Amino acid sequence: MTNALFVVSEEGYWGEECIEPLATLDAADIDVTVATPSGDPPVVDERSVDPETVGERVSTMVREYDDTDDRLANPEPIATADAADYDAVVFPGGHGTMWDINIDHHAQQLLTDAVGGDDGVALVVCHAVGLLGFTRTDDGEYLTAGRAITGFPNEWEDGLIDENHVMADGRKLPYLVEDVVVAAGGRWDAELEADFSVTVDGDLITARGPESSTAAAETLLGELGIELPA
Repeated sequence: MTNALFVVSEEGYWGEECIEPLATLDAADIDVTVATPSGDPPVVDERSVDPETVGERVSTMVREYDDTDDRLANPEPIATADAADYDAVVFPGGHGTMWDINIDHHAQQLLTDAVGGDDGVALVVCHAVGLLGFTRTDDGEYLTAGRAITGFPNEWEDGLIDENHVMADGRKLPYLVEDVVVAAGGRWDAELEADFSVTVDGDLITARGPESSTAAAETLLGELGIELPA
């Protein structure tokens, strides 16, 4: 049976970017395990369940999963997870990833192993793409160097942070996703004029943001050679 590991933030995951791929993989009968940095349940960003922001369908779907899904309620610590045990490793986004997932050594190792192994594939979404700015291969090179990458662009942060990079909730962004990926040698193209943006470069899939979640999940299934039931 095909299986996947979801590496989810305890500091605030964006609902659609986690739950849309999770629901899509569920529909394809893929066995999913959830992991978080400490093994505590992931925390949903409340902005991502506001129906006025994301719509009633997305809000309801995310809240139902977040409230009732046993995998989200009982994750394992990422330090105990091994990418070799999974066909895919998925890193949902959300600003929260910038304070835990992206700078976590064990998350970086999971990504390196998923992309660098003989089998397996990684999907990295939105702000979690910042993980690529900190992840190096076993030979010390940045994993993203020379790769085509999409993710949450600097231009979109303009309305979310002030001139000091402080968000409305008072948290200061420690870096910008686009900046760290480009600094690590990634070939950045968020395709800002497109309705969604998903990029495949070898065993690495990256996606721009919430509106790309469905396409990202479908792209992952395609890379795994799996078709959704009609």
